[in-house]
Amino acid sequence: MLPVRHRLRSGRDFTAVLRGPGRRRASTSTMTVVVTPRGQDETSADTHPVRVGFVVSKAVGNSVVRSRVQRRLRHLAAARLPQIPAGHDLVVRAHPAAAGAESDQLGRDLDRCLDRALRRERR
Repeated sequence: MLPVRHRLRSGRDFTAVLRGPGRRRASTSTMTVVVTPRGQDETSADTHPVRVGFVVSKAVGNSVVRSRVQRRLRHLAAARLPQIPAGHDLVVRAHPAAAGAESDQLGRDLDRCLDRALRRERR
């Protein structure tokens, strides 16, 4: 389960991540991950925890399929929170291929996207 303090909830927050300055994006066949630094002061993980949001559109499938994909992604993202620097927000957008993918494939794709997006930022 993803703790409440690590969730993106409002549309304004999603827009800030998807359109904000400094965003980095990486994609695979099953998902796109957008990472955005939230604040200039990244001194404490308590004051600026990593926040994650999910976008799973109707193109992925019916409500049962979309819910299953989102649950899988939420579980995978929660396990990877320590890898993401404090003060960052990220949005994971599922592609239609995510509906047929196994959890281990989704995990590999999420790792690949996070690695690419965060590596670009460190440069």
